[in-house]
Amino acid sequence: MKIFYDEDANLDIIKGMSVAIIGYGSQGHAHANNLKDSGVDVTVGLRSGSSSWTKAEEAGIKVEDVEGAVTGSDLVMVLAPDEFQKDIYEKQIQPNLKDGSILAFAHGFNIHFNKIIPDETTSVIMIAPKGPGHTVRSTYNDGGGVPSLIAVFKDDIKNKPFSAKDVALSYAKANGGTRAGVLETSFKEETETDLFGEQAVLCGGMTALIKAGYETLVEAGYSPEMAYFECLHETKLIVDLIHEGGIANMHYSISNTAEYGDYLSGPKVITEDTKVVMKEILANIQSGEFANQFLDDCRQSNDGSGGPVMKSNREATKNHSIEKVGSELRSKMKFLNNQKLVDKEKN
Repeated sequence: MKIFYDEDANLDIIKGMSVAIIGYGSQGHAHANNLKDSGVDVTVGLRSGSSSWTKAEEAGIKVEDVEGAVTGSDLVMVLAPDEFQKDIYEKQIQPNLKDGSILAFAHGFNIHFNKIIPDETTSVIMIAPKGPGHTVRSTYNDGGGVPSLIAVFKDDIKNKPFSAKDVALSYAKANGGTRAGVLETSFKEETETDLFGEQAVLCGGMTALIKAGYETLVEAGYSPEMAYFECLHETKLIVDLIHEGGIANMHYSISNTAEYGDYLSGPKVITEDTKVVMKEILANIQSGEFANQFLDDCRQSNDGSGGPVMKSNREATKNHSIEKVGSELRSKMKFLNNQKLVDKEKN
């Protein structure tokens, strides 16, 4: 598989366009600021009264309501939460898209599951950084980038010396992605693998494993503080080693005792039965059932802050002992508070 880098992308393509970024959350603020710093003409589109309006203005970015940002833009990047995109697209984006404009996404969810159905003459692309928006921004500021994916759902660009793929690569370069490497995929592959990775490993699997390990130690009479350090705090140290050089690199760095314990006990925690469940999770995603479950839960919210499943689980997480112990311990770790990836006052 070819990996695209800076020399494979023409930054002038995206610099010659007016770009509307719809949303200023984790990904929205990162894309908008990175593109602006790369010399791109960027306007952020937000609903009137959005709490993010002032944040974007204070970052020196033009801000308009969604309709105003879309009108006249050559490329519209939709970075509102997945559950809001269909409504925003149908009511505010589609009626104001000019002929020949390009519709872009950072996740294939709404296109792949047919929640958004663009006009036949609209080019549709994806530029998906493989990391949270706050990391996309901080890495860019440090002179690096987050590996990204690009995909072309439809190329209807006419009378231009470039293709939709060229536009996607140019955007990825402005966002810092080609500094690290960009892979080409499809909306289907990105959507299904992304959802599976989040649910089975990165978010669902990892947090469930952390909490189960913590609870096992505390229930056995060990102090919550020790359980926190062993089952949560040290995950970053191990993941950093894996991220740097793979699993074997991590094994090289840890003690022989830890490595032997890995081989002995890992397969007892993650068993063949676990893989059976993972396959069920993947099938649920592939069928579109997860997308429907998620959107159905969101529709039961009156304020857009998440449905009953989301809210009940957020509350349970907030009240879990590991969160209370962790908050107290982190407040005493001064090095953690110097530069935060997530600063709610700014992003």
